[in-house]
Amino acid sequence: MPDYPDLCDLLKPFSTCDISDALVKLGVPHGGCIPDIRAFSPREEEAPDMKVIGPAFTVEMVHASTAGGEKPKGHHIDLAAAGDVMVITSPPDCVNAVWGGLMSAGARSRGLKGVIINGRCRDIAEHRRLGFPVFAIGQSTLGQGSFTRVASVNTPIAIDTAAGRKVVINPGDIIVADWDGVVVISPHMIEKAVSLMSISCAQDQKCMEDLIRGQGVEETFKKHRSH
Repeated sequence: MPDYPDLCDLLKPFSTCDISDALVKLGVPHGGCIPDIRAFSPREEEAPDMKVIGPAFTVEMVHASTAGGEKPKGHHIDLAAAGDVMVITSPPDCVNAVWGGLMSAGARSRGLKGVIINGRCRDIAEHRRLGFPVFAIGQSTLGQGSFTRVASVNTPIAIDTAAGRKVVINPGDIIVADWDGVVVISPHMIEKAVSLMSISCAQDQKCMEDLIRGQGVEETFKKHRSH
């Protein structure tokens, strides 16, 4: 089993943008980006340096009317472990929320780091009062009960991108989320990605310093990024 605390510590100095750039260089076409998902909680002005990092605990939602599938033995929040980041996917045509304030309260008490929702959330003010990180595509006033149900937990899930590619999230993949977005990275790629990011971030810092001093963009990039 991967040493998740150590792997997460390796990623702490880097942004989601840094990670995506490194994954593209390593041959991951979508750069690990889970698209169109943004932070609803906390407020940016209250947590400007907010970053969520942890192993994925995946949840697949389906239409409530969908037949088949074995019902999970317990509520999905109760099945997750402290330190996990819950990742939920729901059918794209569902307008209901699959996460509300009570769920954030339960997840926070269990020590979850946050929730990533390929779908909608509600009770925004409650999440913010709790200070629990909630990332989603959108929001809704509708609750889950009559519209969707949990089909599986801790199994691979796939999220479509605009380019027609699928981002697959496996249980135990590392999720990183900040104000720029959400990325997923396989544990076995982290050390290679960190090696690349250490170089590229040092180059970008030099570029930033020169650009602030008034040097031209082309000159600066050629000086620091061409090798």
